[in-house]
Amino acid sequence: MLTVTVHLRGGPADGAVRDLPAQPDGRPPEHLVLAQRNAVPGMTPEQDHRYELEPAPDADGIWTMTYVRTSPSKG
Repeated sequence: MLTVTVHLRGGPADGAVRDLPAQPDGRPPEHLVLAQRNAVPGMTPEQDHRYELEPAPDADGIWTMTYVRTSPSKG
């Protein structure tokens, strides 16, 4: 499986770099949802953090996914 490097900007994963599966056209997926579980049960519900792909990679060929929102987890 081919991967592509993305830089996460904003939200709880700000500054993280991840390798994601490449789409058939070589781009990363349009959306990424990161799940965060709280270590203390009952304090905060599980949350999903949504990131969306920027239209083009930067000059170094690194793609950026920008934080959109945090929502309660559906699962």
